[in-house]
Amino acid sequence: MSSAAARNAELYRMVTPEHTCPWGLKALDLLKREGFAVEDHHLKSRAETDAFKAEHKVDTTPQTFIGGIRVGGYDDLRAWLGKEVKDKDAVTYTPVIALFGMAFAMAVAASWSAYGSVLTVAAAEWFVAFAMCLLALQKLKDIDGFATMFLNYDLLAQRWVPYGRVYPFAEGLAGVLMVSGALMWISVPVAFFIGGIGAVSVFKAVYIDRRELKCACVGGDSNVPLGFVSLTENLMMVGMAVWMILKPAGLGQW
Repeated sequence: MSSAAARNAELYRMVTPEHTCPWGLKALDLLKREGFAVEDHHLKSRAETDAFKAEHKVDTTPQTFIGGIRVGGYDDLRAWLGKEVKDKDAVTYTPVIALFGMAFAMAVAASWSAYGSVLTVAAAEWFVAFAMCLLALQKLKDIDGFATMFLNYDLLAQRWVPYGRVYPFAEGLAGVLMVSGALMWISVPVAFFIGGIGAVSVFKAVYIDRRELKCACVGGDSNVPLGFVSLTENLMMVGMAVWMILKPAGLGQW
């Protein structure tokens, strides 16, 4: 990082009636939080933006200058300030943690609302069912992307390609029915079937074939690695299906 004595910065960012550059706003906020006095220059048209980029031989805006020296765009600024720069291709478990965390919070809230306690069997059941619904939603956001990534490892999808498009709907249907406790004769076999095939497929790909793949569990654009988390997701569905079969109250709803 450069000398801390230079606490003045110039920022050039695109601000037009049609578009305000979000990275410019982030750069402005970061500079202010780091204690810089910012001279904020707005590039008010596409022509003005293009002329600025041509003059400074850069491909993008925003651009930050500190002490008269060009630092660069937002990621360059973070690096100059000694802050972490996110690697867009790096593997991450953040989407999975966020999803299961939200499912847990929803299950606890539902349990408290229904029974006045968070420590209930229903809370555990709702956690799995809510997680299934949220996972299905993530897949349905880009069903083509999911189905394509799914083909990398799912044994049934490799034999019957349309299964990749059926899977998110089946998972979502089973999850919704398990939340409601209705039509268990549909949700139980569906969850057992897709969870069982999924578990076998993941186990084979990761632990037998030793392949390093990305998991399609939270959608086709994720960088979540295929492995223990993916296996756990599928085993949760199988476990939920078995539980609903063995649970006396569940048997009474068939």
